Amino acid sequence: MRESLKPFHDLPDSYIVLDTETTGLPDEKGQPGIVTLGLTRVIDRKIHESVEFKLKPYRPINAEAERVHHISNEEAIKFPSFEKEWPNIKQWLDGQVVVIHNKGFDWPIVEFHVAHYHCSPPSPIQLFCSQKAAIPFAAEEGIPMSSRGPSLDDLTAYLKIDPLRKGGIHGAKIDSMQTALVVEGLRKIANSSQSPALKS
Repeated sequence: MRESLKPFHDLPDSYIVLDTETTGLPDEKGQPGIVTLGLTRVIDRKIHESVEFKLKPYRPINAEAERVHHISNEEAIKFPSFEKEWPNIKQWLDGQVVVIHNKGFDWPIVEFHVAHYHCSPPSPIQLFCSQKAAIPFAAEEGIPMSSRGPSLDDLTAYLKIDPLRKGGIHGAKIDSMQTALVVEGLRKIANSSQSPALKS
């Protein structure tokens, strides 16, 4: 087994991937609002289904965030409220291993919204940060990374996986699917003692 990929090797074969697109980054006013929340269900190491919840954020979308996901305030104000959609979202998370590429960003925002809207907390059995888990492998392979770890885009490029983002536009659903593809790509090479023969 490739020791640097042990966390991916040890993942269960079925799990949920979560991703969010938001009104911006956390700032002095607190957590950003969620604009879309994407979920992908992986069963037996294959993508089974994906869904995206559009949510009316409690804060305005800033210009930088709009450039990332291309959703305007005029569009988002028509989306359903978080508390209305939360029971449907929660069903995906309860009793599941939940994979998030940047758990340190996405999960605190989800927890904040649950508290802010006085919703019932989710009960996943495990939270797995694929970005942090990939740090040892990225260091071995020379994959660029920030202090948080390698980006989803850099791992996608390294593994030569077809990027689902078109025109660089982010989306919660497609990013959750992309994370699942990357996780399974890393899992496939987890038992190799050599660098994957993925580069031409």
